[in-house]
Amino acid sequence: MTDGADSPERRRLAQLVADLILENGLIDLSLSGIARAVGSNNRMLLYYFGSKERLLEAASEIAIERFPHLAAVFERLAADDVPLRERLLRAWQDIGAPENRPYLVMFFHRFAVALGDPERWNEFLSHLGTGWVGRVRAVFVAEGWDPDAAELAATRVVAEWRGLQFALLCGMGPEQLTAAYERSIDELLEKAS
Repeated sequence: MTDGADSPERRRLAQLVADLILENGLIDLSLSGIARAVGSNNRMLLYYFGSKERLLEAASEIAIERFPHLAAVFERLAADDVPLRERLLRAWQDIGAPENRPYLVMFFHRFAVALGDPERWNEFLSHLGTGWVGRVRAVFVAEGWDPDAAELAATRVVAEWRGLQFALLCGMGPEQLTAAYERSIDELLEKAS
């Protein structure tokens, strides 16, 4: 952690970088390019964030706050206000909502950059592989699923969400993707009963 952690200036810089990457993506953005674009310099960004990777992580955290359905997807999934099937379907609607497109584009840009240098982006890739799965697994376990079955189901659901996001950004129709996801969720829940 840096000396400037949680300061108003750190948040301001993260917001500026969030603006930049939501508008332009981040492929091939160097730290100095980011600094110039937000009216700062490398030294200041490193002081507040420690590395380009941590800067982009902070900017991503700020960026997701601008997409309320996406930011609340796991809280809404964990709520017991409707049956599990409806919550799983609602989660995809929250993730795939048209207003989330800029965030999804930013996410896949970041993912592509990370794949190009997996050692440097190891923490991001590791979290990406397990973070969402763990949260969805907890929902299945809370619904009474065996932990091993919950892990497999959560892995399947998250993999489907990622694939659906990718297909959505490639231009596939939202109705077709939603219908395919609904069928998959019905099959998953039917096998579990």
